[in-house]
Amino acid sequence: MTVSGLLCPKKQAGCQNLRWGSVIMRLMKPVFLLPLLLSASLLAAQTAAPKAPPQPKAPEKPKGPTIPADAQWHDVTQWGVEGRGWGDQERKRWFDRLPAKAEGKVTSNVWNLSRDSAGMMVRFKTDAKAIYTRYELLKPSLALPAMPASGVSGLDLYARDAKGKWRWVACPKPTQQKVEVVLIEGLAPGEHEFAAYLPLYNGVEKLEIGVPKEAKFEGQTPRQKPVVFYGTSITHGANASRPGMVHTAILGRRLDRPVMNLGFSGNGRMDAAVGDLLNELEPAAIVIDCLPNMQPADVTAKCEPLVKQLRAQHKDIPIILVEDRRFTNSWITPAKAKFHDDNHAALKTAYQKLQAAKVPNLHYIGGDKLYGTDAEGANDASHATDLGFMRQADIFEPVLRKALK
Repeated sequence: MTVSGLLCPKKQAGCQNLRWGSVIMRLMKPVFLLPLLLSASLLAAQTAAPKAPPQPKAPEKPKGPTIPADAQWHDVTQWGVEGRGWGDQERKRWFDRLPAKAEGKVTSNVWNLSRDSAGMMVRFKTDAKAIYTRYELLKPSLALPAMPASGVSGLDLYARDAKGKWRWVACPKPTQQKVEVVLIEGLAPGEHEFAAYLPLYNGVEKLEIGVPKEAKFEGQTPRQKPVVFYGTSITHGANASRPGMVHTAILGRRLDRPVMNLGFSGNGRMDAAVGDLLNELEPAAIVIDCLPNMQPADVTAKCEPLVKQLRAQHKDIPIILVEDRRFTNSWITPAKAKFHDDNHAALKTAYQKLQAAKVPNLHYIGGDKLYGTDAEGANDASHATDLGFMRQADIFEPVLRKALK
């Protein structure tokens, strides 16, 4: 203890209290100053000069190749498309598959599905180094759960090579109903013949083909006497990745013939009303492939009458009856396997009765191997992938070649 402490203990205690008070005031000083500083900052922010307005962003450069402003455009309705029957009969829309008079005669489902442009194909020749397209789709739904937009709503471009064989070129994947896109550029010099397949599960309001200003362009007149396919969603094109990959289109290229696709998803049922419309056409052959949408009793009731209806008008053309494909998982699902067995038996019996009645020029395609035998030909057991469609075309082709001789 210090001397002052010995002499004045009370004084010592008072000094200590003063020292502690000084320490506390020094510690609390920032707490009192913080609100003052914040208030000052807010006041300064309120009285500061206003900020300059944000400058507009420069427009983004288009992704990928662009169409030149002076491109020449050609409306395909000026020379026509293949796969569109009934000539110049009135239509609700130019790209409908059935004429206007079919509404109310066929079922409402068939009529609505006929608004899709499945199977239509436009041909043209050009020496252009680039090809453009602009088209407007009927429906905003551009894709299906198991089928991409390129198949549902795409325009699929092919060209003949030096040997005359059709080979694939390009297919856009639409992202909106109005499509304007460069299909291909950097093409080899010289004139080429092209074919563009229209969307399978969407309709088309209008379609134009574009080329550079200096290019030559000639639309090709649609060929006559198509092979007509009447069927179900599979014929309609589910689930091809591109319009050119459905078996009807593949066969058209291989046979070098026009085809007409009258596939109606879920509604290919050998209807007499459709038969009446078929009797107005001038086909090279008629393929009836409706079993996937029918039960055995329906096949028994409707197959013979439809064939006789068609034969009454078309005396000599080939009529080909097709068994339904087997579900790719029917090997392990006995109920599905039995359904196919019974359906096939019903069609075979109808075919034999027609033969016994001496109905001429009938042909038959079995269904067991249409998708192959490895269960890899479909992506949902029922509808073909591109692989399944190629396999189906492989089985159809020799039968059609023989029938068309």
